[in-house]
Amino acid sequence: MDGELEIKSIDTTLYNEDLAPIPHSKRSWGWFEIFNVWSNDIQSLFGYTLAASLFLTYGLNGWAVMAAIILAGVIVMYLVNLTGKPSVKYGVPFPVMIRASMGVRGANLPAMLRAIIGIFWYGVQTYFASTAVALLITALFGAGDGSTFLGLSGVAWVSFVIVWVFQIAIFWQGIDRIKHFLNWAGPLVYLVMVALMIVVWVQAGSELIPAVATIFSASGEHSGSSIAAFLAIVGTMVAYFAAVVINFGDFSRFVRSEREMKLGNLLGLPLNVAFFSFIALIITAGTLVLFGDALTNPADIVERVDSLPLTIVAALTFFAATVGINLVANFIPPSYDLANLFPSKISFRIGGLITAIVAFFIGALWVSVISQIGVPGFVNALGAIIAPFYGIIVVDYYLVRHQRLDIQQMFSSSPDSAYYYAKGWNQKALMAFGLAALFSISSVWVPTLAALTGYAWLIGAGLGGLFYYFLMRNHKVAAVSTRP
Repeated sequence: MDGELEIKSIDTTLYNEDLAPIPHSKRSWGWFEIFNVWSNDIQSLFGYTLAASLFLTYGLNGWAVMAAIILAGVIVMYLVNLTGKPSVKYGVPFPVMIRASMGVRGANLPAMLRAIIGIFWYGVQTYFASTAVALLITALFGAGDGSTFLGLSGVAWVSFVIVWVFQIAIFWQGIDRIKHFLNWAGPLVYLVMVALMIVVWVQAGSELIPAVATIFSASGEHSGSSIAAFLAIVGTMVAYFAAVVINFGDFSRFVRSEREMKLGNLLGLPLNVAFFSFIALIITAGTLVLFGDALTNPADIVERVDSLPLTIVAALTFFAATVGINLVANFIPPSYDLANLFPSKISFRIGGLITAIVAFFIGALWVSVISQIGVPGFVNALGAIIAPFYGIIVVDYYLVRHQRLDIQQMFSSSPDSAYYYAKGWNQKALMAFGLAALFSISSVWVPTLAALTGYAWLIGAGLGGLFYYFLMRNHKVAAVSTRP
């Protein structure tokens, strides 16, 4: 089986060792590693704030909010099981997998769009992770003289550089070191979050349960029906995971079996999301009792508690959690995507280095420039634009090719190869993408479609798959000569 995953003819414009199929004998990931991919994706500062704010802003009973969050976890679990399966089978990352539908050259379009989104958010998340380090340095040594450059104090700059260098250091040591970091960070963050929940619960005492009831009493700012609010929460949570959903093959290629991948997704998504959201709910209710405000930012909570030991532990935890999501969602994917552009010149490591260098300037300018000029809206629009690629990948693999790919042809630029199409581009896939992306971008930018913004990703992915199937339904699939 491993011999069938070995590429027989090397085309340097499509192949390097990082993009090549990983033999089953060299895969070391199980369900626990996949569980921790999701743990780290959920447990960032932003992830906590999102979960906590969902209980406060939609005007829904808290149980309905919990149900919506769990349903989103179930949906994402099924979505990633679909995109993860082919990479478990063939051992290749997302930019290689999408060659089958987009063409061996056309695959660079989704890869580059995904890379741009990843690099942008990598810079932003590096800044947010640095705020946790700044919290720690300030607690230990003070805040400095207060002078700033580009909106950041001296402590903030030192913290930012520390985080930036730390992430490169982990990444440079390879995927095994990243795996070990995620396996350590995921459970540790949970331990600290549970401890914080217990501390808040004890301090709030008998007033906590009434505070939870207050949060559960459906007083929020969302206008419209309860069903619309419920669906909006589901759509928001699915969109939160959307980037990793598309390129989940970047991780599932390391997994020993499809069964382990599915178990990791089950534990890591619906169950993980439900437990984490419960912790966020209890802590938020506790802050309502203790401080009179329902605080949704963990850093604000720690600051109010004013305890040096808690500040130190919490700062290290927030740092680990945010670095974790950065590696998962924003570092590994662009590294593969950039390597796919020029395989003979850009390795996985070099792709990561390019990602880090560009992201440094994005993070450094976040406070003073980027957050002020609406760039996040532009990047969110890009996120909506890439949604159709999900539908295209899934429909191509399951409905057009019936789960059979020719792994040798995926690395061939010969004009008569199966995935060469027209000069390396599948024009039907491009058309399907264009039509679906037109809707996706409209839902973000056209005011009359604003009500659909929460569901833009799901609808865009569905339309991409539908248009692709309609255009490719008569496509003659070449016989697959080898398959694992």
